Amino acid sequence: MKPTLHQLRVLRTVAEEGSISAAAQRLHLTPPTLSIQLSQLAETLGFPLYEISSRKLRLTGAGRDAVAAARQIDDELQLLRQRLAARKGIERGRLSIAAASTAEYILPPLIGQFQKDHPGIQASLTIVPRAQLLKRLEDGLDDAYLMTRPPQSAGVVSESVGLNPLVMVAAPDHPWVQRRDLTADQISGERILVREPGSGTRMWTEDWLRPFGVKLDPALELGSNEAIKQAVMSGHGVAIMSLHAVLLELQVGRLALVGIRELPVPVNWHLIQRQGRQITPAAAAFKKHLNACLPDIDADLCAVLQEHNQTLPDGA
Repeated sequence: MKPTLHQLRVLRTVAEEGSISAAAQRLHLTPPTLSIQLSQLAETLGFPLYEISSRKLRLTGAGRDAVAAARQIDDELQLLRQRLAARKGIERGRLSIAAASTAEYILPPLIGQFQKDHPGIQASLTIVPRAQLLKRLEDGLDDAYLMTRPPQSAGVVSESVGLNPLVMVAAPDHPWVQRRDLTADQISGERILVREPGSGTRMWTEDWLRPFGVKLDPALELGSNEAIKQAVMSGHGVAIMSLHAVLLELQVGRLALVGIRELPVPVNWHLIQRQGRQITPAAAAFKKHLNACLPDIDADLCAVLQEHNQTLPDGA
């Protein structure tokens, strides 16, 4: 007997969902049916594929190998479908993008326009915290990933594709809003609101403050950009955030930029793909779309900064 594609996909789904019951619900099957499929696959391969420890399902080494094979087979089949569609002169296929949380302010309209230009391509966007994003990248779940701090590990290809400046924001009546002589080493006594440990923006903030001898001592940790904006607007302190995330609040006067000599921080978006993974026509088309659209968005960001008497450093 040989392992079937259906059995491999069942195992992949179990690995992604983390339990047999959740995988069964996703596949519209019963848990006993899935268990039988997994038992048959394990018998065919000659190795146990998972174990249950402390009520958690963990793949064995053989299980991880089988899941990797399942993903590779599905990738090849998707690529084949898109290539055959291209031979017919039509665009079809799926595009899966995963991104860090700040990208929720920029990617939806970009993907919307992409789908208008490529109506045969079904696109999906997953927005997750950085730790989960890196796990998706490690597992190869998506065609491409957008983040500001690409991992330093081997096996990924990273390309800078646009600006994501970091700025300091405060409530409009905050005394710092009227000042123009502030420097980074003067902010240590102020209440700084930050994202959870491990988030990209928080890591950038820590790295930015370190050369000035300022250690980040958060007054409040919050789990989303929206929560931070609400807290800042309520007068709980200041925050360093992506300019993308605060454009609307700046426009309507709910937030204001703080003028600090060393800000804004010139951060870039990075489009990341796994090295060695074949790029589908849909993924290649989306990359081309980003490179065509982001320069205009970058120009708009620079115009907003100029309206608030701020500019990015030369060469940013």
